[in-house]
Parts: sequence; structure tokens; C-alpha cells
Amino acid sequence: MPMENMLAKIDRLAGGRKAGIVVPAEGLKHPRTKRAFAWITWLLVFELALGFGAVVFAMLIATAGESVPFAVWMRTIVVLGMTVTLFYFFWRATKGFYWGYQRLRLFTQIFPVITLVMAAIPGLYPVWMITEQIVFSLVMIGVGDFLTGDHLREVFRKPHD
Repeated sequence: MPMENMLAKIDRLAGGRKAGIVVPAEGLKHPRTKRAFAWITWLLVFELALGFGAVVFAMLIATAGESVPFAVWMRTIVVLGMTVTLFYFFWRATKGFYWGYQRLRLFTQIFPVITLVMAAIPGLYPVWMITEQIVFSLVMIGVGDFLTGDHLREVFRKPHD
């Protein structure tokens, strides 16, 4: 029970006043929902692997004696943190929490824009990091596509206040 209390506090912090709203279970059990959740899981796992890969690549470059800009280190840390956060939102959405779905949907629409804008700043990142950011954005757009599809929008229909 202590774990559930801690999760309820995190949900309240992350979900605000809609933290306790849970969608009907039949929507979560639907085969289309399960299929979408499976795809989203694999896309988020890929994002996590991509983030870890960027850290490892930066470390290899640094150990080889090349300079790795501070912006690259910050980007890798931020991406890993964001991805972990997305996993939490996704996990709560799979449990039926409306707020988890909404947060995940919002962030998968915002992160690609921010990432692509940052990648477009001349000289901020090396070419390999720009490529990683573009791939990151494309995968996020894929996750967002599943979340904004008609079926999941119906399952996670906006609750009446």
C-alpha cells in the first residue's frame, strides 16, 4: 500500500485536478488499444536506446580525446530524463489514467518541434547529434500519431468536469 500512496502523490503532482480520472476498462481491453500500446512501448524503448546510444557515443568521442561540447552532454541528459518521464506517463495511461494519456500526447507533440528547432541552430551540435535529434523527433511523431488516432482519442475521451 505505501507504493500506491507514493504513486497517488506523483499522479496528483503530474496530473493535477484530473489525476484521479480513469477511463472505462473496456476501452483499455480493446484489441486496437492493446496493439497501439504495444507499438508505443517499442517506440519508447527505441527512444531510450537512442538516448543511451548518444551518451555512449559522446563518451567514446571524449575518451578518444576529442572535445564534446557542453550542449551535447546537456542534450543527452535531458533526452534520457524526458524519455523516462514519457515512460511514466505511458505506464499510467495503460492503467487508464486520463491525465497520463493527455501528458504523453502533449509531450509527443511538443518535443519533436523543440528538438528540430534546436537541431537547426548552426554550430550548436555536431552532425551525429543533429542526426540523432532528427531520428528522435521522427519516432516521437510516430508515438504522437498513435495517440492522436481516432481510436485512442475515443478511449481517452475528455471527461466532463
